[in-house]
Formats: sequence, structure tokens, C-alpha cells
Amino acid sequence: MLITMLCCFTTGKAQVVLPKILGNGMVLQRNQPVPIWGTAKAGEKITVKFNGQAKTTVTDPAGKWKVILNPMRASAKPATLTIEALNTIKLHDILVGEVWLCSGQSNMQYEMRKNSKVKKPDTSTVNSPVDELEKAHNSNIRIFLATQKNLLKPDSTHSGWSVAEDSALRAFSAAGYFFAKNLNHDLNVPVGIISSAVSGSRIEPWVSTEAFEAVPYFKVNSVKIDGDPGKFYIKMIEPLAPFALKGFLWYQGESNCFLGETISYTYKMEALINGWRKIWNNSNLPFYYVQIAPYYYSQGKGPVSYTEFTEPELREAQSMALQIPHTGMIVTTDLNDDLKNIHPPFKWEVGRRLELQALNNAYNQKQVVCSGPMYKSMKTSGNKIILEFNSVGDGLISHNGKPLSDFTIAGADGKFIPANATIVGNTIEVSASSVTLPVAAHFAWSESAQPNFYNKNGLPAVPFRTDNPLKFTLTAN
Repeated sequence: MLITMLCCFTTGKAQVVLPKILGNGMVLQRNQPVPIWGTAKAGEKITVKFNGQAKTTVTDPAGKWKVILNPMRASAKPATLTIEALNTIKLHDILVGEVWLCSGQSNMQYEMRKNSKVKKPDTSTVNSPVDELEKAHNSNIRIFLATQKNLLKPDSTHSGWSVAEDSALRAFSAAGYFFAKNLNHDLNVPVGIISSAVSGSRIEPWVSTEAFEAVPYFKVNSVKIDGDPGKFYIKMIEPLAPFALKGFLWYQGESNCFLGETISYTYKMEALINGWRKIWNNSNLPFYYVQIAPYYYSQGKGPVSYTEFTEPELREAQSMALQIPHTGMIVTTDLNDDLKNIHPPFKWEVGRRLELQALNNAYNQKQVVCSGPMYKSMKTSGNKIILEFNSVGDGLISHNGKPLSDFTIAGADGKFIPANATIVGNTIEVSASSVTLPVAAHFAWSESAQPNFYNKNGLPAVPFRTDNPLKFTLTAN
């Protein structure tokens, strides 16, 4: 075994070696320049042929090489990509379509095999079969599972990409798969989805040290960056670049919520997003993410003192990251049927809502409503607070027909009490009989809140408080 490995590395100095992400069965991003890269002997001529194109280059003194294929239209017809040098490599069954990278912690890693154990929910909000593993046999959906080890070593078999079915799909991200399934259905092009996620991970390991240093907030405020910054970035993100992508999907935050983070998390998201976009050399790459679901953080033990407001404050920090250009967020206040379970099962709905963000923003299908109501502004009128919203869609509703829940109101004393909330057109009027001069309102400002305030398009409203004392300032580019 050792002799075989040594031989591989010895001959690899002369022969073309490809990164793991370039392999049989992959999907190449349509309508974009497509990098193909690797290593070989210094000064060696490399020719890449695909889809009627032939691109030639010569390796640099370090043996590195890269060519750029011209943008291509989507194609579901399997084709062969050939790399010619001292040795010739043929990669088979290549499609052209849409490629997305999904990352985060356990809720993004949450495998399809776990999804198959979920009981079918009795709710109109989440309606998807759980027998997907039995039905999934679509050769136009391809998956690639990154691990902490498989991207850092040569692989002469050029394996890694799989059709989204059987054992490969069982171990794959459920949220990522359902995103891809919906996207394939709605765009009618091949979809490749890359999953690079680690259970229990904080945000810091996914961000390079250089990306943190580029955000002045951390230096100006003497915010210490711990939690192994860059650990997973180096192993599981950097080796994927510059593989052509349409965008990123992110589901993380629970581990940082246990640290009691607020605005610092927003700046960490900025560092992550800017850093990833930089290594792909595209400051406009879409980045869509999931706001964490209701969970009893206050019942846990950890480095800070938890209250029922610990989670709303982290969710607020996630919402504030929407100020970063080309981002989108989905809400999951309705997607946990057990608040003692930090891994809500309804990942098909997470994937569907992320795909709505992509359709509306990345693919410019503006008729697609991709968000629930988002707080815009407030004004007072007598004993009422009148709330205005963005993303009202086809109008505001109570999802279950009952009075709107989880609104609170406060006067000058700052004490928030349950409020009556009424839909008036595209506004909400909030009041309480004991508060004659209201100054602020909160919505879903509790870890256990599972409110019924939606738009008519079936998407839940974003939690908020009108008296947010935090400010987020984008780093000047």
C-alpha cells in the first residue's frame, strides 16, 4: 500500500494531476467562463478539449496550470472532457447546467437518510414525501460530498461526483438535495450541488484569517477571533476554488448562538461572504442562508447565561447581514415540531425556500415571491403602533386563521406585554389596553415563538424588534 502511494506521488510530478472536484460525472456551470486546472511537470504543454473547444497552456515553474473554457449553454447530453499532456486524462459523463455550493454545520450536513425517517407532517406549510430515496433517480442532478480529507489528496480515479440516488444520496445534505431538485424542475437544466459542511462547526473555521483581517470591525473593537479560524476553509472551501459556481447556500448559526453572539456574528458573516467571493474572483456571487429555527437554548449549559432572548438576538444578527449585497435569507420559525431538537426535520422545505431565493434573485424571476413579510418601519397613532413591511407578496394573513400571535408592545417604561395585532391592508396595527402611549413593538422575540403571521404566498414573517440598538456598517470596498 505504501509503495503504491509513493509511486503515485512520484509519477504525479510529471503527469497531470487534477483536483478532486474535477471528475467524472461533474456538472460545469453554464453561461460562465469555466476554469479547468491542475498540476504537472514545470514547462509542460497542457491541452484541454471539451464541447468543441480546445484550450492550451504551459505549466508555470511550480507545475501549476489553468485554462478557461468559454461560456457554454446548458446541456443534459453527457460529454467527455479531455486533458492531454505527457499523460491523457478523459473525464466522462460531463453535463453543463447550474452549480451551487452548500455549507454550514449539522443542519446543512443533515443527511437524506435521516430525512427518510421523518413522519409525514400534518401541516400545509411543509408538504413533501419522505420516501425520496426510493424515488430519486434523476441523472440530471449530480452531487459532490466534500470532507475534511478528500479534497487534499490526489485521486487518479477522478471519482467524487455521483448521480443523486442510492447510497451516495443517503449520505448527502437533505437541504442541498431538495434545493437542487426544485431548481432542476423549475429551470429544466442539469444541476450540480456540492456539500461541504461539518456538524457542530462555528462560523470561524469557515473563514480565512485574511478575510477576518479585511473587516475593520474586529481590529477597531478588539474582537478576538477564536474557534480555529480557517480550519475548514483551508480543507473544504479553498480547494474547491475556482470551480465555476452560480452561488452559495449557508445553514449555520446554532453553535455561535451558544456563545451569545449578536452583532459580531453579522461581521463574521461579512468576512465569510467577502472571503469566499474573493477566492472565486466574483464579488457578486449570490449567498443565500437559513435563519436558525426555534429551539430551547435557554435550557442549555454553556459559556454564557442563556435567556429566551438569546436566540432572537442571534437571528437579528443574521437578518442584519441582508445589508450585504446579493444575499438572501429564509425563515424557519414554522419548521420545528420539537423545540428540544436542534435539528428540525423538514429539510425539504428549507431547500424549497432557498430555491425561491435563487429563482427571484439569481435567476431574475421577480414574479416568484421568495420571502415572508419583513419589517420596514413603524409609526404611532394614539395607543397603536402601525407597522409597515416589505415582501408582503400577495398580502398579509394569519396562516391558521386565528388572531395574530407573538406580538408584544411597550410604553416608555420598556416593559413588553402581549399585544393585539390586526391586519389592516398591508400593515399591522398593534396595541394593548394598558399601554396608552406605545413606543416599541416586538415580533417573535422569543426562542419558542412559532407565529402565524405570513404572507399569502405561504412564507412566514421575519422576527424583529422596532427598538434595535445595534448597527451594522458594511466594510468599504
